[in-house]
Amino acid sequence: MPRRKNADAMVQCGRDVTPHELDQIRETVALFRRLSRTELAKTICEHLEWYTASGGYKTDACMNLLEKLEDQGAIKLPEKDKNLTKKRVWKPIDLTDRTNPGPLLTGTLEDVAPVELEVVTEEEMDLWKEYVSRYHYLKYQKPFGCPMYYFVKSRKGVLGCVLFSGAARAMRFRDDWIGWKPGHRLRNLGWITNNTRFLILPWVRIRFLASHVLGRIRRRIGKDFQDRWGYTPVLMETFVDPKRYSGISYKAANWDYIGMTTGEGLPRKGKVYSSTPKMIFVQPVVKDFRERLCSDNLVRAETEWG
Repeated sequence: MPRRKNADAMVQCGRDVTPHELDQIRETVALFRRLSRTELAKTICEHLEWYTASGGYKTDACMNLLEKLEDQGAIKLPEKDKNLTKKRVWKPIDLTDRTNPGPLLTGTLEDVAPVELEVVTEEEMDLWKEYVSRYHYLKYQKPFGCPMYYFVKSRKGVLGCVLFSGAARAMRFRDDWIGWKPGHRLRNLGWITNNTRFLILPWVRIRFLASHVLGRIRRRIGKDFQDRWGYTPVLMETFVDPKRYSGISYKAANWDYIGMTTGEGLPRKGKVYSSTPKMIFVQPVVKDFRERLCSDNLVRAETEWG
């Protein structure tokens, strides 16, 4: 097997991969020749203790490292599984009578109290997706990272839907606001969660409902993530399109406006982005979020956040 001479340490997703670890990777690839690329990546993640915030293997980052090493002639990976490289066709979500518009609901929070925030069960997931696909302007898209789905309910029925998922990969205003140095973002990004969908159903006109829901989320999201994913995010973020909304509900719920996105995604070969600038709002989940996000020792699921 080709061996890279005078191998130096590499950096992958904020992690310093030492020459000794590179030797371990080469030995693992040579020893387990019959494993698939994905199985190799998982095995190496286990050996190197390379985990996501939720405690799972950091497979994508490891796979990128392996492909870099192959390009350099340091290793020879198994052939890619052709079945896994086929383009997946997105299937539209069918809309049914169960998500038809309801009667106009007006009044105050007292008129619909108690308002409940419920984690969506597996049995309810199709219904949640249908509501969002039908009434949210961004529709439903499969989230990345560690998703957390909520229904907003009361004795009047379903009032809305909320989704948290993986944080944006890079945003200058956010990264500077946190105080991240090179390497911190890629290492600690998993401890930020993004409110990617927030929907109050269009026939629900309850004053202060949206900010009330956001306040409820702030008080319970840590426990919900701990129960579902085994860790607690330390910061929430979201984007608001100023052409559609002013962000007043986030402001009322004490989220901080910190700047605008550029409307450009991370550069990737063959990808073109055509987004418009969005307002960035953030809210800490813990008081010392900045210290934790700037730490070199932020570890995985077994960490106690207090």
